[in-house]
Amino acid sequence: MNDSIDIDFIYDDADRYCSEIAELYSYTEDCEFVHTQCSYEELSKAHGLPRWITASQSEQKRFLVTLQNMLEVAEKERRMVAMQAILYLVQGVFGEVDSEEEHLEQVQKNARLVYEFGIFNSFVELLGMELENTAAATSALRKPAVSVADSRELRCILNVLYTVVETLRTPREEENDEDKQVRDAFKQEIGQPMLGEDPLAIVLFTMVTRFCSGSAPHFPMKKVLLLLWKVTLTSLGGLRDLQEQKNSVRQQHNLPPLPEDTYEVCRTMRPASPPASAADLIEQQAPRRGARGGKRDNMNGEKNSLVKQSSLDDPFEGGLDRDDDLMREMEGLKTGSDDEMPPTPPRPATPSVVQKSLPWKPKVRQKDLEQFLEQTRAKFVGFQVKNDHTSLAGLPQPIHEGVKVLKQHLYQSLSELQIKREEEIAKNPLSRPETSVDQTPSECLYQAMLPNLPQYMIALLKLLLAAAPTSKAKTESINILSDVLPEEMPTTVLQSMKLGIDVNRHKEIIVKAISGLLLLLLKHFKLNHIYQFEFTSQHLVFANCIPLVLKFFNQNILSYVSAKNGVPALEFPKCVIGDQPELTAENIESGDGANYCWRNIFSCINLLRILNKLTKWKHSRTMMLVVFKSAPILKRALKVRQAMLQLYVLKLLKLQTKYLGRQWRKSNMKTMSAIYQKVRHRLGDDWAYGNDMDARPWDFQAEECALRACVDRFNNRRYGNNGMDPDFKPVDNCLLSVLGENVDLSEEFKDNYERWLDQEVFGRQVDWDLMIDRC
Repeated sequence: MNDSIDIDFIYDDADRYCSEIAELYSYTEDCEFVHTQCSYEELSKAHGLPRWITASQSEQKRFLVTLQNMLEVAEKERRMVAMQAILYLVQGVFGEVDSEEEHLEQVQKNARLVYEFGIFNSFVELLGMELENTAAATSALRKPAVSVADSRELRCILNVLYTVVETLRTPREEENDEDKQVRDAFKQEIGQPMLGEDPLAIVLFTMVTRFCSGSAPHFPMKKVLLLLWKVTLTSLGGLRDLQEQKNSVRQQHNLPPLPEDTYEVCRTMRPASPPASAADLIEQQAPRRGARGGKRDNMNGEKNSLVKQSSLDDPFEGGLDRDDDLMREMEGLKTGSDDEMPPTPPRPATPSVVQKSLPWKPKVRQKDLEQFLEQTRAKFVGFQVKNDHTSLAGLPQPIHEGVKVLKQHLYQSLSELQIKREEEIAKNPLSRPETSVDQTPSECLYQAMLPNLPQYMIALLKLLLAAAPTSKAKTESINILSDVLPEEMPTTVLQSMKLGIDVNRHKEIIVKAISGLLLLLLKHFKLNHIYQFEFTSQHLVFANCIPLVLKFFNQNILSYVSAKNGVPALEFPKCVIGDQPELTAENIESGDGANYCWRNIFSCINLLRILNKLTKWKHSRTMMLVVFKSAPILKRALKVRQAMLQLYVLKLLKLQTKYLGRQWRKSNMKTMSAIYQKVRHRLGDDWAYGNDMDARPWDFQAEECALRACVDRFNNRRYGNNGMDPDFKPVDNCLLSVLGENVDLSEEFKDNYERWLDQEVFGRQVDWDLMIDRC
């Protein structure tokens, strides 16, 4: 990709429906589409069913009931035939349609039928059976190389579940009220316990941990991760819906709505371009040099364009940073001789600089206001007034104006309210207890994940490491290619090219699913309760998520976002509808013609947002970015000219500027200008002038320890000991309430009640006078 081309990428919760369905299948599975069609035709012919499209609604329903009954037979092969026939139906009966539009209509119709007939829940139960299939796991462990054939049943089940989830999750173009009701009911049901006591998401998390532990190497991880991501997306809701949810919760706490919508701002924002620099202003006023006139004109033209991408290169690649161009221009003006100077043109009175507003409204935390008042009071009046944010006696007028500006931009987050509430509960457990907890989808998922959440995070990061383009094969501890490698390795050049593209595509899809899943969990947990987010974040940090993401970006990121790892002719459903072209080396390498890969930009933005979530307001984690030398890595990512990606890169650079020193800022003035232009301002923040070169990660470990103590106290209080610390549990001493309490007696006690009376009451002699005296 040319680094001067803007990328017209619009961030969303997922790609287009057709692309998301196509990514479910690897190119190695192309021969299995014929098997599913044959299984359906065999069963439909045996039961006298005509073509599915021409069959009546009653005939279709009778056939679905027959297939559902076959799913419960003990014979494995008969059950597998029924599973493949159902998969063919949710695949849109591609053998009976002539166009992709007709195919899409059949997919939507059949997926809804499968859900309404309860077949979806039957497949969830089949997934649980395959999860406990020790014979398949043992067979895979004995093989030297696991291939796609070892997961035939699992892949069929996951294909059905994923297609139904993705189809019912995605709104139809012409959706009526009934369709919307079905979709809403499915969203509510998908997050509830569906298999024993565990929701489907927990079953999938269990599969991920078992695969990473090595006990089930045949699990098709790409399909598991895609289904896990889409189940979480369906049950919790997408990131685009969070803005409305946040404003609703803020309204409940009497807080103003959020000032902007990040997605809308990024959509209107151009890729980073610096404001008018000092050299530009000087060139508008200073006399021009004859010998340097041509060079000066070229530079001037360059300044009016977007960010000069050469200035964003790694400073260690070219010997020195390209951002020194500004200093060279200044020196050039000083060293020019008088003989080279042309006649002096008229100098304008003031330079004409176009003023543009910043895209974000500045914010101020309550903590920042308190710190400002403490410093100014200590300087001007010599004493402090605790918990007083209004009195300005003794302070000069400019301080009054500064406080007024800070209060105008004061912003209180939901996290601050939740932390304050937790502090009140910790100080007053009896008088200020937590009354009730809303069982939101996020709350239910967190409760289900809590016992094994650290293991889940470690497993996801292991898979992310194995799928990262910068990882070497010899360092991979797990084989993520088990569901893409064929039984027989390719023997021709064409087959090798096809498999190579398929492997790279397979890894890209895994990165996409994991990054989308982790960001969903962090965002929804943070909205639900800040300490749920902090607990998840800490375990990601402990599992080395920060260096892993930096390792991912330590590549030619411009090549990654423009990768052509895809063959349009082999994508589903194109590969099964209509006449198929003959594959050649030319049409395999041609790609789809786009100048970027949607899933790779999506993954990059997600990983940058995750890194921002982990490091924001966390000094020790910010210092990890400095220690791992992330600045040149992140600067290279700015070559990708996409506004949202650049925004989160600039945010990460802003976090660490005061730890990089003045010399770094001096050598990277264009980057500093881009941060000023594109990133939200925190009034009073010293990012542009602060200098803390001697800080080390361990200097801030006390903050992490204090945070961990608060998180553990929250988890123990809400999810341990029935939500109540036994030391603070009140005792009911009222005789009437104790005797009036309803007690559930067991059937065994009721059957033996008379015998108990005879032995324990009537059969014992009690000296009541002596008992009364003792009382």
